Amino acid sequence: MKKVCIVSVVGARPNFMKIAPVLRELSKHNRFQSCLLHTGQHYDESMSRVFFRDLGMPNPDFNLDVGSASHAVQTAEIMKGFEQVCDRVRPDLVIVAGDVNSTLACSLTAAKLQILVAHIEAGLRSFDRSMPEEINRIVTDSVSDLLFTTEESGNRNLRREGIAEEKIYFAGNTMIDSLVFCHRMLDEIPLDGLLSCITQCPYFIATIHRPSNVDNLEKLSEVLQILQSASQLAAVLFVTHPRTRDRLQRLGTVNNLTELDGNLQNIQSGFIYLVPPLPYMEFLGLLSRCKGVLTDSGGIQEETTFLNIPCLTLRENTERPITVELGSNEIVGLDKKKIASGLSCIITDRWKKGTTPPLWDGRAAERIVKTLMNAFGAE
Repeated sequence: MKKVCIVSVVGARPNFMKIAPVLRELSKHNRFQSCLLHTGQHYDESMSRVFFRDLGMPNPDFNLDVGSASHAVQTAEIMKGFEQVCDRVRPDLVIVAGDVNSTLACSLTAAKLQILVAHIEAGLRSFDRSMPEEINRIVTDSVSDLLFTTEESGNRNLRREGIAEEKIYFAGNTMIDSLVFCHRMLDEIPLDGLLSCITQCPYFIATIHRPSNVDNLEKLSEVLQILQSASQLAAVLFVTHPRTRDRLQRLGTVNNLTELDGNLQNIQSGFIYLVPPLPYMEFLGLLSRCKGVLTDSGGIQEETTFLNIPCLTLRENTERPITVELGSNEIVGLDKKKIASGLSCIITDRWKKGTTPPLWDGRAAERIVKTLMNAFGAE
């Protein structure tokens, strides 16, 4: 029997966590010929290569090496390169995940070539079309044949948009699969870097990278004021995306912040510490031990919910409402009063207690691959 050829796509940091569990599950079944394509949207050591190591991913079969560019140029370059890969491999199915440019580009290319598309993390909506990710989500879902959702809001959104019920599968969250896979290893393997000298001092983690928060330097200045206020209660470890660091340099504030020297024993309240992008295991270790998080990342909203860590989301909306409804997340925007109240609750251990959303159990990839086996008659 001919094997079913599947090309899974990764490109940016969040994709790696979402696709890795699916690759592991596909490898268990001889029915599938599994290929991995890396678009190169994120390409340096800290944003790409360390994730292959930490998540136990195989080296990509194809790498488009597109690098950084405007949304239009990056999307076009990925489409051009991916079309050539599809002509060569002739896959039966393309799997994309999340909402980055790689997701949009490869789903569109596959659909135009009449190749089936499966979208992992389908149906999430912020209802804010000023976010490039929202456009990517809507377009990807509109051309996908199998739509795997992470929460009930995704199912509702897809039905509202006219997606046929038989295309929608509530599978759970593969990002949580990766978290479960890696979290159980934290105490079993030696860790270098920051975790080798973990502090007993309470600290917050901050991750800010959305264009709405960093491209407008006035808004970025507001964010820094918020982090400075937070640092009066506990040290702030500001894990800086390259995009954010570039904007901080333009703002002229980098010299006012403290570069972390690698020794967490020396951190203290009153300081914001700049931390470079971290390997997944190292970041997960810091996240697991922190007092709370200030972020504009969607994925971190999910991770903090699963770990029941207080999370303040510095945005006006979220495409992941379950993290607020059931989890440990609250949407606060840049409202200083809301943030001050939230930080006070966090530091005095009065933050709300969340619960784990349905099917966030570390087995989403199993359900996805079982669906694929049924779809291709592989049982």
